[in-house]
Amino acid sequence: MRILADGSSAVTFTTQTERGGGVAAICPAEPQTLRVGLTRWDNFEQRLGVYLSCWWGDMSEPEKKKKEEEEDIPDESAGKGIPNGGGSAARSREDFELASIYVSDAQYNRNIYFDTSPQAVRLYLRYNHWTPKLLLLLFIVVDLSLAVFEEPAVFLLPVVCTMPVELLCLLVFAIRLAHYAKVIPRDKFWKDPKNICIIVTLVLTVVDMIIYGALEATGCYAVRWSRVLRPLLLVNVTEGRQLRRAFRSIRNALPQIFYVFLLFLFSLLIFSLMALKLLGKRGLKTIDGAPYFTNYLEIVFDLYVLVTTANSPDVMMPAYNSSFVFAIFFILYILINTYIFMSVFLAVVYNNYKKYLKEEVRQLVRTRRHKMARAFAVLQEPGPDGGQPVVSQANWSEMVRLVQPGMSNGHRELLWSVADDNSRGCIGKLAFVQLADLLNIEVITLKSRPHPLQSACPAFYLSAPSRLVCRLVQHRAFVIAYDLIILANAVFIGLDEENPLIANSEWAFLALYLLEILLKLYVFEPRSFFSRHNFWNWFDTIIVISALIATIVNSALMSSGNYTSRQILDIVFILRVLRLVRVVDSIKRFRTIINTLIRIGPAILTFGQLIIVVYYIFAMVGMELFKGTVTFYEQDSSDPAKAYCGNELLRGTTFAQLNYCKNNFNNVVSSYILLVELTVVNQWHVLSSGFAAATHVSAKLFFILFHIMVVIVIINIFVAFVLEAFFVEYSVDKSDLQTSLERKIEELELAVEQEKLEDNLVNAMETADNERRTGQSANKPALMFKIASKRYRTVDALLQRMFEADLDPEDFAENDDGGNFANPAFSSA
Repeated sequence: MRILADGSSAVTFTTQTERGGGVAAICPAEPQTLRVGLTRWDNFEQRLGVYLSCWWGDMSEPEKKKKEEEEDIPDESAGKGIPNGGGSAARSREDFELASIYVSDAQYNRNIYFDTSPQAVRLYLRYNHWTPKLLLLLFIVVDLSLAVFEEPAVFLLPVVCTMPVELLCLLVFAIRLAHYAKVIPRDKFWKDPKNICIIVTLVLTVVDMIIYGALEATGCYAVRWSRVLRPLLLVNVTEGRQLRRAFRSIRNALPQIFYVFLLFLFSLLIFSLMALKLLGKRGLKTIDGAPYFTNYLEIVFDLYVLVTTANSPDVMMPAYNSSFVFAIFFILYILINTYIFMSVFLAVVYNNYKKYLKEEVRQLVRTRRHKMARAFAVLQEPGPDGGQPVVSQANWSEMVRLVQPGMSNGHRELLWSVADDNSRGCIGKLAFVQLADLLNIEVITLKSRPHPLQSACPAFYLSAPSRLVCRLVQHRAFVIAYDLIILANAVFIGLDEENPLIANSEWAFLALYLLEILLKLYVFEPRSFFSRHNFWNWFDTIIVISALIATIVNSALMSSGNYTSRQILDIVFILRVLRLVRVVDSIKRFRTIINTLIRIGPAILTFGQLIIVVYYIFAMVGMELFKGTVTFYEQDSSDPAKAYCGNELLRGTTFAQLNYCKNNFNNVVSSYILLVELTVVNQWHVLSSGFAAATHVSAKLFFILFHIMVVIVIINIFVAFVLEAFFVEYSVDKSDLQTSLERKIEELELAVEQEKLEDNLVNAMETADNERRTGQSANKPALMFKIASKRYRTVDALLQRMFEADLDPEDFAENDDGGNFANPAFSSA
């Protein structure tokens, strides 16, 4: 019998039989007993339950020493692990570190060609540690946030305060880049465009700071033009690979997009020319009394805006009022350009984007297989009877410990049982390369713990009345009853608050919600109920407790007679309404849709970052071009300039009449809000015309360029990507590898009973190391597992899933030994 121990929580026993079978057991943290879960081996139909008394403290000192020696990694003298493999079964610390780096790179799709010397490997481990990554992202955020304090500023700080902070940020970026240069070969470093881009950005920023500081010191006008370059640091750091992929795919798709846009532009110019000839000399007037359709460039702009429907039907009303026949012209224009051309534009944009993104994913999969093959080469040893090279379970387990330090022994043994399906004690290359995909499958580990009341008062907690309460709380009828209470609460919220009966009913609902929480805490183990990933329980408790406190404060203030503010009452109303969100979790269809949106959330965030980067660039340019052009006056201001936003050129314009004065580029916050309004496109022509009137007609080009880049290209890609990702997550079955993992969990009799753990929002937000929620769980294994319902750890895993039907087996060819490997995510384990 071979013993493996986790010094903190459990001991795993593995007994090998003559037929290759085995018994796997996990010893819980309590020293009393151990429940053993049996695997189901070939031709074995019986099941065996064994209770073993085991505890680390029961071992003698010689046994402990022997145990530690068995689990220690072999020292360096045992052999050096090199990328082309070795014949010895023993591996040094450097070998395991190198193999773990390859596997970690494959799991997170890091395509970094690093030096494999021991010193470079240690530097690379430090480079990928979460601490420097977090610090880098923190300083990037600080660098981008400096725009809040720089002229034009939300909170203006002197240059002597902002520039040292920016210099500190640049120093951190330079140190991070120097660290990266020490990790990879020098020739690779200088051939990498992103490194050159970072260096150029840093140099240009320093030059701009020097020039700006000198001009400011002499009292001359100065422009901080390098602020536009700040987002490039976010895009080009190694952690920004998702952003780079999005930009790269858009760049590759631009040629085809450009041809479609030229065709659309040709149609726009032709229709504009027809409008000029048809309507230009009829003496028509707009509602403002201006000549209608007499300037060709103005017609082009108005018809371009009409494609976005922002000025419909205003733009056609003078012609339509003249004769209904002219309405046919506008209807034909909208049909061709808005409904046909824009639909074709969307199709071409997404089709080309998808084509290049699929190529990126194909390359990503090849790189992953290459990394896993190199990890296998480091740990490989001769197979049984001189067969193909293999990796032993001991080496595999030690490597996984380094890749996933927080993974439990049970979870690790579970993954090994999937990889070593035939229980040989070693795996070949084909099974080894599956590890990166296995690690990307979210597995929830559930620990069975007794309720504190069961330990303190077992007779009372296990009595018949107590068991009846537990069964009632866990019954579906309990959930339905509280759903009805929430709906009744919704009706009361919508009624008149001045009615005393309605106002006092809030206390009754709060009492019912508190009773629900207390009953659940009685039934479910408290640490399980408030585990860090049980979002829904935290949400319920925080909302109910906050509403109770706010209601008490509100009642106290009202009874004192000094109540003059509605802020507390507004908070109470908001908390009451938020409680209604719980209904979403009770309706299966709603739950499915929300779970799907949660799972594709990381991919959506990538496009969110892309839009924020583009916004930042346009905001910086807009502030330099239009700062101070429009002035906002407070509502109680009596300044006559308020009527025209502080600019005489805006007097009488629609921009000023609609009081759009706060839509300006006077600081980065108002700039972002204005750009969001432009993205929505409603009234964007009024905004652009206002700035054009205050500056020059060519200012409209800035707004047209923004509309093309963000609304037509990026938003169309974003919408199409979300639709496809939603379709994949909503309708496609799980991968074969994930199914085989679930099958192994069921085979080991460690599966969670689905009727007791439904696929609700809590499960969608859970990750590893959760607790089993039932308090009176007896005769259950100490550890149980559940697949987190098609949830992906990385965006790349979702992308691979989206394009799996388009990827061929030859896309996963390995050149290390000439073998071809099918993608484990698409084939049976």
